[in-house]
Amino acid sequence: MNSRLKKVILFIGDFTSLFLALSMVLSVRYPKIEFNSQLLSHIGPFSFIFVIWLITIYVSGLYDLNLRVKGRRFFRGVMSTTVMASLLSIIYFYINITSSVTPRTNLALFIAFFVVIFYAWRYLHQTISHAVPKTGLAIIGSNQKGLTIAEEIKKNPGAGYQTELIINSEAEFSDLKTQVENGKIKVIVVCDDFSSSGSANNLLSLLQNRISVFSYPDFYELLKGKIPVEAISATWFLENLRENQKNSFNFFKRVCDVVGALATLAISIIFWPLVAIIIKLESKGPVFIKQARLGHQGKTFTIIKFRTMKEEGNDRGITLENDKRITRFGNFLRKTRIDEIPQMINIIKGEMSFIGPRPERPEFAKELENAIPFYNTRLIVKPGISGWDQVSGEYHSPTQEDTLKKLQNDLFYIKNRSLFLDATIILKTIATILSRGGR
Repeated sequence: MNSRLKKVILFIGDFTSLFLALSMVLSVRYPKIEFNSQLLSHIGPFSFIFVIWLITIYVSGLYDLNLRVKGRRFFRGVMSTTVMASLLSIIYFYINITSSVTPRTNLALFIAFFVVIFYAWRYLHQTISHAVPKTGLAIIGSNQKGLTIAEEIKKNPGAGYQTELIINSEAEFSDLKTQVENGKIKVIVVCDDFSSSGSANNLLSLLQNRISVFSYPDFYELLKGKIPVEAISATWFLENLRENQKNSFNFFKRVCDVVGALATLAISIIFWPLVAIIIKLESKGPVFIKQARLGHQGKTFTIIKFRTMKEEGNDRGITLENDKRITRFGNFLRKTRIDEIPQMINIIKGEMSFIGPRPERPEFAKELENAIPFYNTRLIVKPGISGWDQVSGEYHSPTQEDTLKKLQNDLFYIKNRSLFLDATIILKTIATILSRGGR
């Protein structure tokens, strides 16, 4: 069973848990004779509540297949989901004055019932998942790529794979054939072709056994949500990036960017004077910081942000963890992403998008271009305020090592960008802001 199907099953179970919780509340609160009529009157407004909870469950990371129900991360995720979704549910019912349902007690009972049912459902799902045999996998090649795949499978037990065989040479293909025919191996990852067409012919002969064969880059992408830059060539870009098929997406995204930027400016502009006063009172220097950044197709533009650092002794070097140049209010602006709001002007001008690779300073980009293969391919799309790399759970500085990791995420986004992926990044960004996990 692949990861996507597992997540669909989790989603269906979560939705069923929400409906079951509502049904239990109505059963407790009303006599049997009134149950059907109460269910009909509640199902409309509670459908919106269901959406709120499902989205909150997602942004809290509770669809991570490696989470253990008895673990701390799962508990923290459930608690943050409960608090966030409960507040949004209360706000919805108090704002929606046209609703015939004003469920103070019902909503409280619904939350309590759902948390209990949710825990029970997820524990049941995890127990069954552990009982289901994992998909047997063979790795062709005991080189660094093969070792990386084997290690990542160990780190991601929720993906449902188990390494059964590592092939060191063509002479060992007989073992592979035996295990494939016995049904023990269903997936093969090719990390080495042994410089011979014999390997391909051997694999072709096994296709009748309904196996799946992946190249190293494709399986790494499936497992990690990243593109292994060190293992691809120019051919990968020619085979995977079809920019002429993105015209409709690009147009719709541009419309969303302009509308979203204008709306954000309209809502936030009233607070700009207050932010400006606090910035000026805390440290000397301008309210806004303007820096040259490398944008779409290598064009340089000026990015605009609220200043978050002291000007005294600032060498404009790479931002470090717990950087002493960041002011107290600047730290708050960074954590809440308020310092990014002036970039709405960049979006309206068409220099940036809400979602895309983070724009780099030209002086850094020049060095990175010389050190990292295909670095400039991230300029195929407009840079963004947030992106797949920013919600990856890791902070990546402009150092060469971190930039290589960043490029893996950026290439994944460029290849797979869609409205669904953009929506996913936006939701994860909101979760990061609410947890004050920015930097």
